[in-house]
Amino acid sequence: MTTARLPLFPLNAVLFPGLVLPLNVFEERYRAMMRELLTIDEDEPRRFVVVAVRDGRETAPTATGMPDTLAAAPPVERAPADGFGPDPIQTFHRVGCVADAAKIRERADGSFEVLATGTTRVRLLSVDASGPFLTAEVEELPENPEEAEGDAASSQEEAGALAEGVLRAFRSYQKRLAGASERSLTTGADLPDDPSVVSYLVAAAAVLDVPSKQRLLQAPDTATRLREELALLRRETAVIRHLPSVPATELTRAPTHPN
Repeated sequence: MTTARLPLFPLNAVLFPGLVLPLNVFEERYRAMMRELLTIDEDEPRRFVVVAVRDGRETAPTATGMPDTLAAAPPVERAPADGFGPDPIQTFHRVGCVADAAKIRERADGSFEVLATGTTRVRLLSVDASGPFLTAEVEELPENPEEAEGDAASSQEEAGALAEGVLRAFRSYQKRLAGASERSLTTGADLPDDPSVVSYLVAAAAVLDVPSKQRLLQAPDTATRLREELALLRRETAVIRHLPSVPATELTRAPTHPN
């Protein structure tokens, strides 16, 4: 299994492979991370790991991903693990996503505007807080491990059928979220053929809480993720049917994540 040591960026959000993540980086520990990434040649991937903070495990009100009411003030010096308890790995979900920072722009005040894209799922093996920012030893998680065992054809056929059902359920779900144009997947010509890509797009676009999205991220394979999405979408659609006044455009707005 491929392993690597990469910078670790905790968030109160889940990043999926193929999805874009905008970041507003103002804490010094994460500024240091971005400065380090900028030392990598622009032709090489500038990679870091995005991992979701476990619900209820934040130990400081300004933990990564939480809105900071003092964001306009000079950045507060915090140790890499501040806000994440004595053993940070216990505060994070163990499955995250590698992000490739395609854009890192430093502002005049020293903060950074970052645009990254999720690439590969990984499992956290350890977390190191000895440097200026958190790093993690991670191992890559294959998307469909059963295909490597020689059952690729039947696996792909099942995933393909499930993907079609998920897309139908997602269209019905979107109809209930009237006005949810920001995350629309209803244009057939724009929909991908790859079931794995479908599974990640739907997981990212659906209005779900972090634990639900995390379960989808760490599903062992595409077919399992699609089955879970089908159940979730049917349940959510049924709930929304009885809540005609849901402010859909507010629910589906995708904010920039502060750190």
